[in-house]
This record gives sequence, structure tokens and C-alpha cells, in this order.
Amino acid sequence: MKKHNFYAGPSILSEYTIKNTADAVMNFANTGLSILEVSHRSKEFQAVIDEASDLIKELLEIPEGYHVLFLGGGASTQFCMVPFNILKKKAAYLETGTWAVNAIKEAKLFGEVDVVASSKEANFSYIPKDFVIPTDADYFHFTTNNTIFGTEVRKDIDSPVPLVADMSSDIFSRPIDVSKYDVIYAGAQKNLAPAGVTIVIVKEDALGKVERAIPTMLDYRTHIKKGSMFNTPPVLPIYSALQTLKYYKSLGGIKEIEKIDVRKAAKLYEAIDSSKLFVGTAAVEDRSIMNVCFVMKPEYTELEKEFVEFATSQGMVGIKGHRSVGGFRASLYNALPEASVDALIATMKEFEAKH
Repeated sequence: MKKHNFYAGPSILSEYTIKNTADAVMNFANTGLSILEVSHRSKEFQAVIDEASDLIKELLEIPEGYHVLFLGGGASTQFCMVPFNILKKKAAYLETGTWAVNAIKEAKLFGEVDVVASSKEANFSYIPKDFVIPTDADYFHFTTNNTIFGTEVRKDIDSPVPLVADMSSDIFSRPIDVSKYDVIYAGAQKNLAPAGVTIVIVKEDALGKVERAIPTMLDYRTHIKKGSMFNTPPVLPIYSALQTLKYYKSLGGIKEIEKIDVRKAAKLYEAIDSSKLFVGTAAVEDRSIMNVCFVMKPEYTELEKEFVEFATSQGMVGIKGHRSVGGFRASLYNALPEASVDALIATMKEFEAKH
């Protein structure tokens, strides 16, 4: 039976990425060595990290004055690296979900944090509007996509101060005006590569302005100077990331990918909205096209477990909602084929017909 992978992360990768990575595990760049054992200092791997960096710059149209870094520690480490490096006195944060809450907690260790707005009172079911970003803030931080609650900010926010964004779960799903940002970071395990590497895009002019001493490993300048090789980088995930970036380019780039993503999500949301059993949980205007969250209507909540079991029997994998919110979640990352969305919709309709 064909499996349809809706896991939120680590998540589906393209067949192109998986095949080429598997080949490199056996024989990397005709070296006779596995990518698992090759030196990160070898010229063959240097070519990998250089090409990956160049492709990120090309696909996202990154202007001069920015560096692309490949770091360990996940996005959670960036929650502290960002304020460590660029928070001088005050930062502004938008609180839209679990990962934003965690980022705010870390930033408070380094200076004043102004939480300009929050949707916590509504279980993070919407993105706050009409908030005011203080002009004296060093930066404004927001999480672009909230995997647990299924909301998303699909635009570059107009801000009087530089932006910082956690784009872990929707990077490469829409064009970005990178020039508005001081830092963009993204754990790779949702839209790029296996878990283990974090992509950081950092503006050089934003650095070196804080008075505090920064530990060597947590200083962006360390990794810029050493080309992401101050310590041994996560070699395998970086190689896989390169394969995904090549795949994205072959599809026609970010604008073409966005068209596909929007179409996939629209199909599934239409199926949910027209259903007698299911209902979406996020405000319609803020719905994520990466993580579609939905539940049974109140009168059918007793069918939740049965639906998960039925969907699993039909080859749907990873549709159970996050343990903190329950319900269902279908993650529609770039690598997910549209046929998988069609298969999930057919499964939902078949289950509804039985009830």
C-alpha cells in the first residue's frame, strides 16, 4: 500500500532528495567513501556547502551583505542566539504559538521584551492584527508559520525596525524580501532536509553592536568567518539540503512552488469546509498552507479515534494532531505530492459516507 506522509517534522522529502542522498551514503562524489564518513574539510564536501549556499541565495534572491550559515542546535538554539547577537536594549515579539512563546522566554534573558500582541487567549487560533511595533526596538521577531495551531503569516510584515523571523516550517514556500530582515532562521526538518541542520540568513551589518561578551559558538561572526565550519557541521543533512534545493530549482523556483502549495491547501480546506463531520480550527484568514489543522465537529467528537484508525488503514501517515491540541493535522510541505492530498480527501469523504 502506498503511504502518504503528513508528518509535521521530520517530514516528507522529495524522491529526488532521498535517492541522491542514499546514493551518496554508498559512494559520495565518486570518492569511494560514504557521505557519512567523508571529511567536512575535503574539497568534495566544500563544494557541497558552497553550492547549497549559492542556491539558497539564488532561490530567495538574497541581496549583498547577507551570509548563509549551516548550524546545529535547531531553531531552539536560535531563540537565544538572535538576542545574544543583536538585542541591545529592547526587542519586540509577536506571540502566536508554542515556538513564539519559547523564543520570547529566551529573549527575556538578554534585555527588555515587548510582546506587542498575542492570540494566546484564543488558543493561538489566529494571527493578531493592528498591533504597534515600537520604533525603539532593536528588532521585531515573529514566527511565520505555527505548525501546532495551523496559522501562518504569508507576507513580510511592514515594520519600522528590522525583522527577525523563525521560518522553520514554511521557508521556500513563498518569495521573501530578505532586505527587510536582520536574521531569518529555519530548522531544516520540515521543508528542506533531515533533522540536524539549521539554516540561518544573517545581515552582516546587524552584528557587532552589542556590548555583552558572546560565547564563541553562539557568535554568528564565528561561523561567518569559518564558513560554517568552525566545528564539524552536520554533513549528511547539508548534503540532503543541497539535493532539495536542486529539486526546487528544477520545479521553476519559489514562485512556482508557491502556486502548487496554495492549490494543495485550497483543495483540502474546501473539503473540510464542505464536510458534515470535520471543521477547521484556525481563523480562515490566517490558515496555514503548510499545516492544515482540523477536528471533528462537536457532535461527532467520539469518531476521532475511529477516523485516525481508518485513515491509517488507507495509508495516511502522521495526521494525528499535536499532543497538546488533539484533532488532526495534515502537513502539506513542498515535497508532498498533490496526489497525497487527493488521497486524504477521498479518505475523509469515504469515512463521512459511512457515518
